Amino acid sequence: MKQVVSFDRLARYEGNLPRYTSYPTAVQFTDDVGFSLYKEWLQALPEGEPVSLYLHVPFCDELCKFCACNTQVVNQEAIRTAYGDLLCDELMRLAGFLKTRRSVSFIHFGGGTPTTLPMIAMKKVMQTIYSLFDIQKDADISIELDPRHVSVEYFSNLHPLGFTRVSFGVQDLDPKVQKACGRIQSKELTAHCIDVVRQNHIHSVNIDLIYGLPNQTTESLRETIRSVVELKPDRLAVFGYAHVPWKFKRQTLLEGDVLPDSVERFQQRQVIDEILQEAGYQVIGLDHYALPHDTMSKAAQQGTLHRNFQGYTVDDAPALLGVGASSVSIVPQGIVQNHPSVAAYQKAMAGGGELPIVRGVERNEEDLLRWTVIERLMCDLHIDLKQVTSQYNKPDNFFDDALAKLKSFEDDGLVQITDYKITVTEEGRCFLRNIVVVFDTYYRVAPQRHAQAI
Repeated sequence: MKQVVSFDRLARYEGNLPRYTSYPTAVQFTDDVGFSLYKEWLQALPEGEPVSLYLHVPFCDELCKFCACNTQVVNQEAIRTAYGDLLCDELMRLAGFLKTRRSVSFIHFGGGTPTTLPMIAMKKVMQTIYSLFDIQKDADISIELDPRHVSVEYFSNLHPLGFTRVSFGVQDLDPKVQKACGRIQSKELTAHCIDVVRQNHIHSVNIDLIYGLPNQTTESLRETIRSVVELKPDRLAVFGYAHVPWKFKRQTLLEGDVLPDSVERFQQRQVIDEILQEAGYQVIGLDHYALPHDTMSKAAQQGTLHRNFQGYTVDDAPALLGVGASSVSIVPQGIVQNHPSVAAYQKAMAGGGELPIVRGVERNEEDLLRWTVIERLMCDLHIDLKQVTSQYNKPDNFFDDALAKLKSFEDDGLVQITDYKITVTEEGRCFLRNIVVVFDTYYRVAPQRHAQAI
């Protein structure tokens, strides 16, 4: 359904906000939370509960100028292989700190470009995981790929290793946009890679797209989306470009015209939403889409969708355990992050038998309550506050201040509030981050901290 939003209303909700892939957000991480506390949290995880694993590979064959990921170009195969050995070492240490052998329901390799790991190293990492954990039969095992730099031989090894889903970076198919961003990737190449993946028995395919890039227009993006729909991916993640050059200097190298303004960005988002829904994709939360048969669509319908640093996910394990440089781990008691740089990560791994944690944040009961509200609104677009506050033994009026802040959103038709029940309207979907920020007691307006909200 096309969303009609006046320009003055759009201006009222401009600004930079957290993406809310966790709570508290990464801004609250400090070096006061480190390995010792994380070790206690790991050992306190209830026995019998599954865990999920995230493995970060911070290497690429070439850098995209728009990228805001922790990655670098490393061409030496020996360095890539050595990094695979570090992942295996960290996995063994991690398993040693868990009280019992754990079952795993979800594994994701992200980056960077995980397929920069030589296949011999990838096999070793996967064999290490299988030796340390019990992988559930229906486990979701996924990996991110760069179609420009992966061989047919690599594709053929993924399914035998247990992979069930792949994610392709595409971003945009218009040559002018690709040139400005330093990522040249034809539709034909992307289509070929998807065909090869499916021929090799991996039937779940995700495509990443970005709007708000230099030289993008609503019309050029319309052509990109139509072309992508022809490839029939099972899922799409459609992100607004996060321009944070103070954090990632490579973004200063972007070429072409100035970035689209907020009105143009919103119109681009409308075009994407319109075409994908017409093509039969279900809109998922803020910025994901999936075909009706996909597990993400089913989770959204059943109210079991979740959100973490990977975005929207069907992963419902109580603990997400990160491995590799900059990876993030989330357990009920708190959130921790490994050393971001490969050099610091390698040094920390060489220092003994500890895990390479550099910072984190401890979560209290109120943090968990607020995350429940934020996550459910981000995933379901509705919540019964009385039900949640009762679950956490809080009074019914606990969120009166937040509801007062939402009054202007209600006046603008972005939410409906009745008897402590909040429903985000379809018009309000693209303002989800603006809506949930009222429940964030840590948030402070600050320049050069978060990405653009719309």
